[in-house]
Amino acid sequence: MTFSLAARDPQTGMFGVSIATSAVAVGNRCPWVRAGVGAVTTQHRTDIRSGPVGIELLTRGFTARQTVDFLAATNDFPQERQFAAVDREGGVAFYNGAAIECIHAGHAGNQCVSTGNLLANDEVPRRVVEAYEAAMDLPFAERLLAAIRGGLYAGGETKPIMAAALLIADRQSWPLVDLRVDWKEEPITELERLWEFYKPYQQHYINQVIAPHELDLTQESPMNL
Repeated sequence: MTFSLAARDPQTGMFGVSIATSAVAVGNRCPWVRAGVGAVTTQHRTDIRSGPVGIELLTRGFTARQTVDFLAATNDFPQERQFAAVDREGGVAFYNGAAIECIHAGHAGNQCVSTGNLLANDEVPRRVVEAYEAAMDLPFAERLLAAIRGGLYAGGETKPIMAAALLIADRQSWPLVDLRVDWKEEPITELERLWEFYKPYQQHYINQVIAPHELDLTQESPMNL
């Protein structure tokens, strides 16, 4: 019930995932990233445990292909699962379980990979990748958003999209961006709006961690939370 893009930004080395679905809480269950390491997605009857396992494998130096193969080989129900990964070198891989009955597909691009299930057509992942690669002049977050927007324009799911999420890791031990929209009629549009609000605060929130004594907190602002 999902389509996504996982990618490594060749300019900055950031890793990110954008994802959209007809189910709720997709940002909690499906996308996983770690700075300097890689990104993993776990979809279709999602096994949430596979995300942290995949990230740990990438941390140990597994390639994307090795990571996806390990996740499939060690899962109790691999035939029901869909996995994708991007490694620190930009290598990508995906896996589609043999028992996935709905329309599903995967497509690999340059340091990016898209998978989807319950799709309106099997071209959606390819169009997700194409939309991302056509937006290389934009900031990384906006390319990721363009990717799922492209998937929606290509037909998206057979059910209405009700949730979307954007997750990005840069150099910190925590996500640079972790934005989620749930149970909205146009969640991708809402996610784009949320990004525009959050975008100017990114460095401020980093500074709150590494140099809080240098911040001016005299004015009440949502940035000071």
